[in-house]
Amino acid sequence: MKYLCLSFDDGPNPAGDNTMNNMLDLLEKNNVPASFFLIGNKITPENRKVIERAVKMGCDIQNHSWTHPAMAEMEDEAIKEEFKKCDDAIFEITGDRPQFFRPPYISVSDKMFDDIPLAFICGHGCRDWEPDFPAEERLKMMIEGTKDGTIFLLHVTEGNTATYEAVEKFIPMMKEQGYTFVNLPDLFKLENVNPNGKRECWTFLK
Repeated sequence: MKYLCLSFDDGPNPAGDNTMNNMLDLLEKNNVPASFFLIGNKITPENRKVIERAVKMGCDIQNHSWTHPAMAEMEDEAIKEEFKKCDDAIFEITGDRPQFFRPPYISVSDKMFDDIPLAFICGHGCRDWEPDFPAEERLKMMIEGTKDGTIFLLHVTEGNTATYEAVEKFIPMMKEQGYTFVNLPDLFKLENVNPNGKRECWTFLK
């Protein structure tokens, strides 16, 4: 078997924006789980339902800090606070503590590895944080990064429809090539890889 993991940053969305919910519609339609790295201070009573929906669908909810700062430049106590506040907010909704952490801007420091007791995830990006980068080019970069054990770094930032369009084409394409989509915890288990074995940001498990 060959496995891939779609992971999405920067949710949940404010009231009135359905970017994350629309992505969940697409994943549900294709029977695909994914992983969502949330920014803690974006979680509100109004959008907790989309988080609960993701969990019910077999998606996992992970930590992307409380306010998305440049944490590599911060001191220990500030790093710990950014991590813990997001961790607590996710636990309050899901009942589970995150297993993984994605550093904002994929910027890390020794202090962060010391202060955050989770495996760090990077992921293969497709420049989808750039609003004007076309869906076709995002899809091309995803295809170029595909191999057994790839984690994809994507975003459900407000209004990010181009990533939806890329993922919509990517999923059936990869299924035809024999890939199975799984969430992050399952990816590490199925690939028989210990995520806590190294001080690194994981992108490829093989």
